[in-house]
Amino acid sequence: MEARMNYRKANPQAFQAMLQLEKYVHETGLDKKLIELIKIRASQINGCAFCLDMHTKDARKLGETEQRIYLLSAWRESAVYTEAERAGLALTEAVTVITNGGVSDEVYKQVREHFDENQYVSLIMAINTINCWNRLAISTGMSAPAIL
Repeated sequence: MEARMNYRKANPQAFQAMLQLEKYVHETGLDKKLIELIKIRASQINGCAFCLDMHTKDARKLGETEQRIYLLSAWRESAVYTEAERAGLALTEAVTVITNGGVSDEVYKQVREHFDENQYVSLIMAINTINCWNRLAISTGMSAPAIL
């Protein structure tokens, strides 16, 4: 796929706004590996190859294992994720596909067992930020670099 445009150059202010959201997410105190799992899972759901390429590499740099990255699309059937991670992933799916009923009371309760109100909002912001990056990348035709 050929990029339609370079959105960073076309609208630098929009790019700067996104960078500010990203900066906020990384200053929340949420576990860095959990943030990357959220980014990967949302990108899988949205079909964003560019973001999947980037965030699987970022996760590996943080020490994430290949097994946990490979199993992420089937996290419910895998025992390699903590209960807190599972709650974050459930919230990621609910927020990413918000039209499928929103965030159920069950998911909310599951998340709140592991995260306080402040962290809950921080998780939502992390999920919203990667969803926005996905939409920017897909809409402007960004793709993962080809490896030949």
